[in-house]
Amino acid sequence: MLKRSKTRPLNVGGVKLGGQDKVVIQSMTNTKTKDVDATVKQILDLERAGCEIIRVAILDGEDAKAIKAIKERIHIPLVADIHFNPDFALMAIEQGVDKIRLNPGNIEDEDKIRAIVDLAKKKRVPIRIGINAGSLNKKYKRNEVSMIESAKDHIRILESLDFHDICLSFKSSDPIETIKAYRLAASTFPYPLHLGVTEAGTLIDSTLKSSLALGNLLLEGIGDTIRISISDDPLKEITIAKKLLKACGLYRDVPTLIACPTCGRIQYDMLPIVKEIEEYLNTITKDITVAVMGCAVNGPGEAKGADIGVAGMKDSALLFKKGKVVMTIPQKDIIKVLKDEIEKF
Repeated sequence: MLKRSKTRPLNVGGVKLGGQDKVVIQSMTNTKTKDVDATVKQILDLERAGCEIIRVAILDGEDAKAIKAIKERIHIPLVADIHFNPDFALMAIEQGVDKIRLNPGNIEDEDKIRAIVDLAKKKRVPIRIGINAGSLNKKYKRNEVSMIESAKDHIRILESLDFHDICLSFKSSDPIETIKAYRLAASTFPYPLHLGVTEAGTLIDSTLKSSLALGNLLLEGIGDTIRISISDDPLKEITIAKKLLKACGLYRDVPTLIACPTCGRIQYDMLPIVKEIEEYLNTITKDITVAVMGCAVNGPGEAKGADIGVAGMKDSALLFKKGKVVMTIPQKDIIKVLKDEIEKF
């Protein structure tokens, strides 16, 4: 496993961020926070998928007042996302939220920030200063240096009040700008870094941008917690985060699927098998590698490292384990047999 950057640890509702060789997975609800039932249901689904910290949007006072009721029914730390109105941060802290996120681009009143910090210090609630490239103060030009300078302005206030339970993020919709900002932040600040590419788009675009930006940073030992932002069901954020972390050697209990792209050699109906096995693997927590290969050229030879796999033949497939052929399976039984073998692993 890669060695993480040695950042100053903080406690978020019992979950440790920083100062350890672990990257914590986060997500954010897309329900109306004041709709407690809908919000709790989504959070519980995300918990089961592997989410370790959850953030909710605080649009108004009703959202802030819902914090206590939500916390009573969930099992992971709750973060309040605050924009424009600092009073909502004070309300959320009083309601027992585990962390707040402030955006310096739209909360700049120093007296209000000091009031938030005083209360957060009293209640032992960490603060994430969330810098977004697209919402910097107008006095800054959009670049990674300006993002760091914006963070310094707010860190100065927090540190002057002897407040150090700080987490930082420097998100951009541009993956290269994101990389530059986090590299500079890692060499500038001692605080834990929350990684993400903001406004990353739908599934394919988000996966590409997040893998490029966050994969590079994670491989450099940068980052203590991660969110994959997708314009879709938040459950998909957890799946991609776990797979990205596993690819970087930072996560174990998630399956890996190996599948060839198919070609003219294929003689069985492979693609429906790949799709169903992928969906099935997303529901289990095992450190297992499964291969679905098109023919004997690709498997078990090229997939001999897989724990379990199939390689296509004429309307059938060979089942192999650790590169050794076990049996031949007719087309109609391939999915069932493969699932049974995965279940027994």
